[in-house]
Amino acid sequence: MPPISLRQGLLGISPVIIFIFLYVVVSVAVGDFYRMPFSVALLAASVWAVIVYKGPLRDRIEVYSRAAGNSNIIYMIWIFILAGAFASVAKEIGAVNATVDLALRVLPAGLVVPGIFAAACFISLAVGTSVGTVVALTPLATEIAHASGGDTAFMVAVVLGGAFFGDNLSFISDTTIAATRTQGCDMADKFRANVWLAVPAAVVTLAFYMFESPDFVVSVSEKSASSYWLVLPYLVVIATAIARVNVNIVLSLGILTSLVIGYVHDYPLLDLCGFMGAGIDGMGGLIVITLMSAGMLGVVKAAGGITWMLQVLSARVHGTRGAQACIALLVSLVNLCTANNTVAIITVGSLSKEIAARFGVSPRKCASLLDTCSCIVQCVIPYGAQTLLACSLSGLSPAEPFAYLYYPWALALMVIASIIVKRR
Repeated sequence: MPPISLRQGLLGISPVIIFIFLYVVVSVAVGDFYRMPFSVALLAASVWAVIVYKGPLRDRIEVYSRAAGNSNIIYMIWIFILAGAFASVAKEIGAVNATVDLALRVLPAGLVVPGIFAAACFISLAVGTSVGTVVALTPLATEIAHASGGDTAFMVAVVLGGAFFGDNLSFISDTTIAATRTQGCDMADKFRANVWLAVPAAVVTLAFYMFESPDFVVSVSEKSASSYWLVLPYLVVIATAIARVNVNIVLSLGILTSLVIGYVHDYPLLDLCGFMGAGIDGMGGLIVITLMSAGMLGVVKAAGGITWMLQVLSARVHGTRGAQACIALLVSLVNLCTANNTVAIITVGSLSKEIAARFGVSPRKCASLLDTCSCIVQCVIPYGAQTLLACSLSGLSPAEPFAYLYYPWALALMVIASIIVKRR
């Protein structure tokens, strides 16, 4: 493939730059992340992407639409729909309040935040997916924040950090599978390399939550213990997720359990259906944002923006440290432009393997860098599926949790330290 010129490369990635400017920069400038709607910033960037991409207008729109309609995107939308239905019906029948009430009775006030983070780490490590963890814990974290006087954005960030701990380390995570297969290394070797990055970052984050997290004024209702059987929908969701059941089946079982409990509690069936419908309708904005984001990033890739970044970065590698830094930067930037950590790893996998072999970076170290850095970026970008889903479930702007994402930044510091000491 012929080299991509500077002008073509900058035009290729310009939609991402425009989106970041319109949403993040403008929102920071006015001091309000609600003033600039996320969807409007994406729409402007999408229109610009179609304008700068070469070819007949019909073909440009086809490229955009094909990326938006990718099977992975549609699969994610099914999860959003089921998550919305489950979250709504579980809340309306009292399952969320009962679960929160039980958690606040069991956990001392000072251990609420560390408990949520530890639970997110454990569940994500067991299920191998950050999305499943977000679905299971975000409604609970949101209601705990409301019940205890905490900051909802802070609690959502706690869940997101813990969710990506397991996404990075789990043997059954998509990112782990993609990283090890592209580098030709054993999962156990990659896990050992990752442990030195993820576990210290998680321990530091947990210690921070134990000693420096906001003080919650815990107040619980005077419900009888018999009401705690309303916790069953969440127990079903968490148990089936840990059992590695497909997330769509997990959510379907959660919905079914909630419907049965609601019906036993004398909720009319049509009212229960109404609760589900309201939850699905509430996901409409998230689905639109997901489609536009995927379409825009698909055009960025088709226009050569990602290829140009790979071309520029790979041409400037010197030494073992430089090779490791280049691999980390490659996957991070591609993740920034694709909003999908697994796709980012696959995209740069073969090139990263060549760089690693040329400069003496072990396959397990390369796989660890690919997985870890992609998870860091996926956690902090406001248009990542996990953040969008968590914020939709909690009623937040996608940028609000950013200031509280301590775990990914602690993990980033561990990556930098590992590169400096040339740990292989």
